[in-house]
Amino acid sequence: MKQTGFFDVDFRLRKIDSNGDPLKRLNELIDWEMFRPILNKIREKKKATGRRPYDPVMMFKVLILQSLYNLSDDVTELQILDRLSFMRFLDIGIGDRVPDSKTIWLFREKLKEAGIFDELFAQFDVFLNENGFAARRGQIIDASIVSVPKQRNSRKENEAIKSGEKISGWSEAKRRQKDTDARWTKKGWKSYYGYKNHISIDVEHKLIRGHKVTAASVHDSQVMLDVLDEYNSSGAVWADSAYRSRSLLFYLYMHGYREHIQRKGNRGKPLTKRERQGNRSRSRIRSRVEHVFGVQRQRARTLILHTIGLARAALKIGLRNLAYNLDRYSLFASRA
Repeated sequence: MKQTGFFDVDFRLRKIDSNGDPLKRLNELIDWEMFRPILNKIREKKKATGRRPYDPVMMFKVLILQSLYNLSDDVTELQILDRLSFMRFLDIGIGDRVPDSKTIWLFREKLKEAGIFDELFAQFDVFLNENGFAARRGQIIDASIVSVPKQRNSRKENEAIKSGEKISGWSEAKRRQKDTDARWTKKGWKSYYGYKNHISIDVEHKLIRGHKVTAASVHDSQVMLDVLDEYNSSGAVWADSAYRSRSLLFYLYMHGYREHIQRKGNRGKPLTKRERQGNRSRSRIRSRVEHVFGVQRQRARTLILHTIGLARAALKIGLRNLAYNLDRYSLFASRA
């Protein structure tokens, strides 16, 4: 094997940059230190001996890498060891130690237990506002199904899970491997098993301003008020027909919002020509939200989630949403 020269790494990184490295752009345009005060809330056990713990901002960036490319903990460790662009993004040299898969898992667990992810998401929203990317021109609300591996349970076990009962005969090890929070739902003629990522984006920048994760069986309309962005410069709200109900329309009217929610026909009462035209007109704006889900799917290739339980799923999906915002902002800022 040829011996590595002193300038070989720099030469290779310049070649990577010439082909366009989105991580370099992301690293240079995001002030990662803004997250440190929040991340410092994660309590690390002090050890009298042994290695110092990894920097929390660096570990947070590891989770962002995972979210951008939908990597498992094992693959993340391997890719950091193998890819110069990943090492540069994390400010890790060839001779530096790299967090292993267990360390990555433990940090994500500590982040979940600390309950600070919403603060991290809100902190970046403040950053967006301060840098000229406040939410404008109204908002679009929608939800996307995030599938998880299907459970192989008996009908009786599934009924017990839905009712919240404890299932006798399950060992503790088996119980830990069963996701009792995920649920089935139907979209069109197809069935899905997992969770839903409910989001609100602003129309101008297509940045995610609010989000919530639920079981897939939760109807979209039940979560609309949880993700509604009250700070948008416009009161216009776009959504598909799943969000159209008397109670939600009344709420929006009473709170000064202008609804642009798709109309839906009923049995024996189809939509009029004018209503169909209105739907087509509204869909030109509403369809912008599909860009968000499309980018996440394209970057990650598959959005199947390999976690167990709602709390872990919410953190993983939330990290995907934040990673999308970070990447989209860096793209905007690079063009400025």
